[in-house]
Amino acid sequence: MKKDERTIQSYRLGYDKHTQFQLHSLMLPGTVLLILFNIVPLFGLILAFKNYDVTEGFKGVFTSPFYGLQNFKIIFGNHDFRRMLVNTLGINLIGNLITIPLAIFFALLINEIKSQKFKSFVQTVTYMPHFISWVVFGGIIMTLLSGDGGFANQILMKLGIIDKPIVFMADPKYFWWIAIFSNLLKELGWSTILYTAAIAGVDQELYEAADLDGAGRFRKMWYITLPSIKATIVIMVIFAVAGIMNNNFDQIYVFQNPFNLERSEVIDTYIYKVGLTQLQFGMAAAVNIFKSVLAIGLLLLANKLSKKLTDNGLL
Repeated sequence: MKKDERTIQSYRLGYDKHTQFQLHSLMLPGTVLLILFNIVPLFGLILAFKNYDVTEGFKGVFTSPFYGLQNFKIIFGNHDFRRMLVNTLGINLIGNLITIPLAIFFALLINEIKSQKFKSFVQTVTYMPHFISWVVFGGIIMTLLSGDGGFANQILMKLGIIDKPIVFMADPKYFWWIAIFSNLLKELGWSTILYTAAIAGVDQELYEAADLDGAGRFRKMWYITLPSIKATIVIMVIFAVAGIMNNNFDQIYVFQNPFNLERSEVIDTYIYKVGLTQLQFGMAAAVNIFKSVLAIGLLLLANKLSKKLTDNGLL
């Protein structure tokens, strides 16, 4: 066996401890952050089952009396809980039904651009909003929708669709659509990254064979590209289903005001208000447990359905 071959084999088998240590040490910062911000906070879930008094400080986590499921009963008995659950599921479900097909379609369109420079330009422009904070981007959206000379009202009035300006941010019936389409506008380009990468990995010989058969662009998209990225689409759908209980807190909180609270109060904003502004950590932990259990159930259900229908899944 040659020296180079022995070296490669030693790397594969993990014999070179120095190299392996260097590689594994790259994971160290990420592992530390994961433990600090994702594993350690799990200990706080015990507060969901205790009558915790914040004046007792950290000591109270251990000395507070056991409260059983009382925090859960208080939450489920809250007349606003059903409204928050409907808002959370409604915004995410409709948003995913619109965003996922559009992201796939947009990735297919980007793939059809032949000029590499123009393709890079389109990708850069569409990715850019992702890096703008919701404080800034939300401010732009609210300015466009302003009832006092906002761009949207001016267009609608010139087209004769409305007679007087609409105060979009103060009318609850518009909130879901504002949240969904503003998120789509900000994240559409970024959502296409994985689909674009999957499309780039499709065997080019399939397209060449289709060219010989006289297939057009649409037929190649439908019969080659989409089936080839089916596994990626399935995984993204499973992730979307698992995250259906998570709203974009920054976005919702920026758009939320007392006038649209009826349709803008979601579970994430409720946890923030109950936990950090009212200092009821037990109730906030109980809501988090409910949300996590439901998300795990949805993940397992989506994975099972995916395996049954497409033979692809995460687990």
